[in-house]
Amino acid sequence: MTAIPRTVPRLGRFAAVTTPAFGVRSAVAPLRRTLVVTPTVDGDFAAAGWRTPDPDRLLVEHTAFVDLLIGLGVDVVRVAAPRGLVDATYAFDPVFVVRHGAIVLRAAKPVRTAEADWLAPLVEASGVPVVGRLTDPATADGGDLLWLDENTLAMARGHRTNAAAHAQVAAALAGDGVRVERFDLPWHRGPEAVLHLMSVLSPVREDLAVVHRPLAPVTLLDMLAERGVRLVDVDAEEFETQGGNVLAVRPGVVVLPAGNPRVRKALEAAGVEVHCYQATELSKGDGGPTCLTRPLLRAY
Repeated sequence: MTAIPRTVPRLGRFAAVTTPAFGVRSAVAPLRRTLVVTPTVDGDFAAAGWRTPDPDRLLVEHTAFVDLLIGLGVDVVRVAAPRGLVDATYAFDPVFVVRHGAIVLRAAKPVRTAEADWLAPLVEASGVPVVGRLTDPATADGGDLLWLDENTLAMARGHRTNAAAHAQVAAALAGDGVRVERFDLPWHRGPEAVLHLMSVLSPVREDLAVVHRPLAPVTLLDMLAERGVRLVDVDAEEFETQGGNVLAVRPGVVVLPAGNPRVRKALEAAGVEVHCYQATELSKGDGGPTCLTRPLLRAY
């Protein structure tokens, strides 16, 4: 990989780990603890790019989603979004948890810039130390960071995540033996629309992933093929209903938004246990089940 210039800002050193309450180095290892953010119904949804949700149904759907996670054995830390931060319910993006703690990210989307500073203290209060922060000019969303294995982090280059963020994250994780691999996303619908790496690829278990190939980086598809990962394809219609956004609760057990019957059928044919939740309102900001969680601990 290209050497990181000495002028690139580096994140802080890792804190010592003395508790099993946190640590993430996988996208499919059993999800032991996660933080979720109850949505606010008081804010400018249109300015944030949402299709206007029904506020009562939004809250009902989120409660049902949390209950589903709890029923699947996940320890859920719940916090409430402050007034105005309508995107804050998509808790995956502002903070990224690694083995030693949390890295606070910086949003490129203007209406999300306040979320990281709001969420980081709550992540700390849940027992996860902050071990670093992205600094200007770096921007990144958690949805563009995806563990391929415990030593390989896939990181998108797109509208939300830039080169400076790649350099800073790579520098922060290099001492922990993690290699950051770059994968370029297409322009698609432009910078106003959300397109994350995890919009087009969702690992289900070590040898299986859900993918929307038309928007997936070819180099990533090649790498998955070399690793022997089988792919479940998401068509254009179900991509729009978050069929490509699948949350692995543990290998081969996933949460999927309702209304994606073809993805569900294909997953079940591959031996996957699928649990669906109603997301008519929750998905109106273009987020799925991975977006609604901030994993704090994934461990076997």
